[in-house]
Amino acid sequence: MTMNKKMILLAALLAGTILSLSGQAALVLIDRLAVVVDQDVIMQSEIDERTRAIKAQFAAQPNTRVPPDDILQDQVIERLIIESLQLQMADRAGIRISDAELNDALNSIAAQNSMSLDQFRIALANDGMSWAAMREQVRREFAISRVQQGVMRRRIQVSEQEVQNFLASDLGESLTADQYRLGHILLDLPNNPSANDIRQVRAQAEELHKRLENGEDFASLAIQYSSGQNALSGGDMGWRKPVQLPSIFSDLVEDMTVGDIQGPIKSGRGFHLIKLVEKRGATSEGQIAQTRVRHVLVQPNEIRSEREAEDLAKTLREEVAGGRDFEEVAKLYSDDPGSALSGGDLGWTRQGVFVPEFEQTMSKTELNQLSEVFRSSHGYHFLEVTGRRVEDFSERFKMGQAENYLRNQKFDEELDSWLREIRDEAFVEIKI
Repeated sequence: MTMNKKMILLAALLAGTILSLSGQAALVLIDRLAVVVDQDVIMQSEIDERTRAIKAQFAAQPNTRVPPDDILQDQVIERLIIESLQLQMADRAGIRISDAELNDALNSIAAQNSMSLDQFRIALANDGMSWAAMREQVRREFAISRVQQGVMRRRIQVSEQEVQNFLASDLGESLTADQYRLGHILLDLPNNPSANDIRQVRAQAEELHKRLENGEDFASLAIQYSSGQNALSGGDMGWRKPVQLPSIFSDLVEDMTVGDIQGPIKSGRGFHLIKLVEKRGATSEGQIAQTRVRHVLVQPNEIRSEREAEDLAKTLREEVAGGRDFEEVAKLYSDDPGSALSGGDLGWTRQGVFVPEFEQTMSKTELNQLSEVFRSSHGYHFLEVTGRRVEDFSERFKMGQAENYLRNQKFDEELDSWLREIRDEAFVEIKI
């Protein structure tokens, strides 16, 4: 909310509190301006609400001491100042969080707490928080996160040499190694087994291997016959990297394809059968189909209705079809801040990156053709597919993993530095 809007709201609140008492007018102050932050203000009610929420969090944590009220208020004010500066940036950049995104996030929060949406509403009310306040908090967090991600992308630089050095390190090799999900069956040998014991258990393992090759369910046989610790979960060993596997398995899995069964494998304990259930990582990427696409997004908002947004999208599409430059239209009109400055270009992407409506339209649109206007959870789009290709992504996947790791290592430090900068450069007047 801008300063002008908040001052109008404040004036309205004060005007509504003039009450007649014993024939005299009395002014009752409901709220007051607490902090000026550049073009925004923070009200006392916001400070009080945030302070109550933090105290409630402390109360829910036994043996945690609440700071004195004056110190807690100072910390709350500082946090609200930093949030305000970032939200003003989001507003200037045109970042908008749609109702659909908010609904998805709230559904996700409810699910993480093992609640339905109605149960979540009731729990919030019991904690003294309104549904509208919760939606606003999530909206603010989304907007701030997008600002931070955009700024950090520009500020954090990871050189190709840094990536190569990291990949050559032991940590780099470990973090970028493929992961394997194995099924495991163990047939135990008795203590001090005789040659005959070994032959019998081997024969049983070979028989199980044949049954598996003939299509019997691995998990069912593991539950029935395995002596391994994962037997009751169908022999599922979960996701592991080679260094986390027994050496007798790690030497085999790298040459296995999904669905392969190896065994019997003899160890000091008995005979093992393993199945590669799933694989993920660089070598599992292989040949990946990619599409390059650009789009224009028109979102409904406070001053633009659904119908007006759809009509504007259709008008813009007709202008592009009639010869107007796509990049120009995207830069001037698109409500997607991530792509508008680059003329709507979303770069090369693989399947599954976008929302379903976008994916479906992109897949059925011919190369260098404009799609019709369509609706997604973000708003109204039209798009153009500018390229299609198939690439081997195994090495690039590893480099991407390494770059992301190095970026994440730098993120918190760089974010703290940037937040200090914008705080130092801001005009802040604390009036309480």
